[in-house]
Amino acid sequence: MSDREPPRRRVPGPARPARPARPAARTRRPGPGARPARRPAASRPAAPRVIRLGSPRPRLRMVGLALTLVMAAFVVRLLQVQAVDASTYAAKAERNRYVGQVLTAERGEITDRSGVALATSEDAYDITADPTMFARDQLKIDDGPERAAALLAPILGQEQSDLVRKLRPEDPEVRYTKLAGRQTPQVWKQIKDLKSALATKSDTDRSTVNVLAGVFSVPSSKRVYPNGGLAAGILGWVNAEGKGGGGVEQQLNALLSGKDGKIRYAQSGGRQVPTAGSTETPAVPGSDVELTIDRDIQWAAQNAITEQVEKSRADRGYVIVQDTRTGEILAMANSPGFDPNDLSDARPEALGNAAVQDAFEPGSTAKVMSMAAVLEENAATPLTHVTVPNRLHRGDRLFQDDIDHPTWYLTLNGVLAKSSNIGTILATGQLGKTQSEANKVLYSYLREFGIGRATGLGFPGETRGILAAPGAWSTSQQYTIPFGQGMSVNALQAASVYSTIANGGVRVQPSLVRGTKGPDGRFTPADAPQKKRVVSQKTARTLAQMLESVVDDEEGTGTKARIPGYRVAGKTGTANRVDPATGKYRGYTSSFAGFAPADAPRVTVYCAIQNATQGSYFGGQICGPVFKQVMEFSLKSLQIPPTGAKPAKLPVSFSP
Repeated sequence: MSDREPPRRRVPGPARPARPARPAARTRRPGPGARPARRPAASRPAAPRVIRLGSPRPRLRMVGLALTLVMAAFVVRLLQVQAVDASTYAAKAERNRYVGQVLTAERGEITDRSGVALATSEDAYDITADPTMFARDQLKIDDGPERAAALLAPILGQEQSDLVRKLRPEDPEVRYTKLAGRQTPQVWKQIKDLKSALATKSDTDRSTVNVLAGVFSVPSSKRVYPNGGLAAGILGWVNAEGKGGGGVEQQLNALLSGKDGKIRYAQSGGRQVPTAGSTETPAVPGSDVELTIDRDIQWAAQNAITEQVEKSRADRGYVIVQDTRTGEILAMANSPGFDPNDLSDARPEALGNAAVQDAFEPGSTAKVMSMAAVLEENAATPLTHVTVPNRLHRGDRLFQDDIDHPTWYLTLNGVLAKSSNIGTILATGQLGKTQSEANKVLYSYLREFGIGRATGLGFPGETRGILAAPGAWSTSQQYTIPFGQGMSVNALQAASVYSTIANGGVRVQPSLVRGTKGPDGRFTPADAPQKKRVVSQKTARTLAQMLESVVDDEEGTGTKARIPGYRVAGKTGTANRVDPATGKYRGYTSSFAGFAPADAPRVTVYCAIQNATQGSYFGGQICGPVFKQVMEFSLKSLQIPPTGAKPAKLPVSFSP
């Protein structure tokens, strides 16, 4: 037996209930000081895995640093714009924001003596543009000017290339250009409607560009001539720049045009900003000009000369109607003429006022001045006998009258009535002891009558005519000048000679303007015309009686100028004509001058026709009827009654 104690035996007690089985646990071997092992916990579902983010602080620091740098850049730029370069940017903004335009002054009216408008103005528009608004940085396209020009060219009636040149100037800083001046309201409405349509479409369709955003209008006015070509030679016309291009429009341009104003306003996108304010210097309207012209008499004169020029197939013709007492021009008609409303069809040679611009040899109408000198110098009387041969040898020439004739036995009155060149040479030869002295005397009278001098109108292009000093007269001139060849005049000078006789020998400077009316409505009369006595009243009265013989006597050359019931004084003229193209004699200048009533003159009428090629070319035959037609109308229009006195009936010839 072993000394080991035998095992104890357990005595079974009462049975205990069985414990539920625990899940197997990983056994840990207890180490020194280890806690007793816990019992396994009851079974639980597995917990989801948690992802832990890194610390946000580094990221916040990076974002904060970036924002700080951005804000610092903005602050630096802001300081540069508002402090360092403030004035520069302000000026640039001001320049880009504000635009300036000219306000065209309304041009004054031109009226006849009764206030009837001969030239007036109606509303119009200047079509302008801001070239900078057609640049690429504005429209985002390269061909803005080309597109705009393609739309505007047919409306404005201009070449597309010309518009492109204006819309793309050499200087890119140019902010204003005029595309077309004085366009009708209908033209601007077309452009405005097209511009509006493009603007509306561009708001909804980004592919559409409003290439007309930079096109604007400035209120202006357009010159209009209500009577068409009536008095066109007097009035002239206004050119595309709004300045007078001829006639009174040019002569009195400064007075008629007034003073332009200015306007400066803010714009954005091609539209005016109404709340941004504007500065404006108002335009000052031009003054109205009242002419001495009577519209009705002007019409009668223009109608008569036009018909005769066409009938005679002449180069041109003119008619002057003048008040004998005041020197006022009642009509100044030219044919052919032109319509100042539309110069596109006008003949270049028809532009202007030929009645004062043409210089021509007057012919026999100038004999009245020779007779005035003879009477005033007491070298002869109307009844002095003058024997007129068929030919007269003087100097280096053999002179003759317009027709072959036997020896005429004429009074001085008859010399004028039959318009004898030879008789006039013989009469003026009595003005001095020698021909040289006679030449000087005649020259002095011609000058006093206004030959070789300005008329006083100051009309653009007016000619003084040609009258050489007597010492320069050639051998033939000293004999041809007495009957109106070898010197030249304009039509107004010729008319003024007869007005001087009609006015009792006192020359009144011709006038065309009665006065002006300023913007304030005040009428300022024109300066009184200069007056000068040329011959005595007795001489003038005698000449009037002699001129009656030209018209009234059956032997006179002016019988076609007779007016029933009125005493008419007049003189025919037929002169060799110098062709302005060659400088040589070709054709004739036909004329007639006179006044009525002969014993109480009120109206002077002068007619001249250049180079009639069909029918008669004698002044009495083609200008006499024009004189009669115009004079008759003028007397009735001015309500001038016949005097009822009997004519003197001076003798024309004598028995040897």
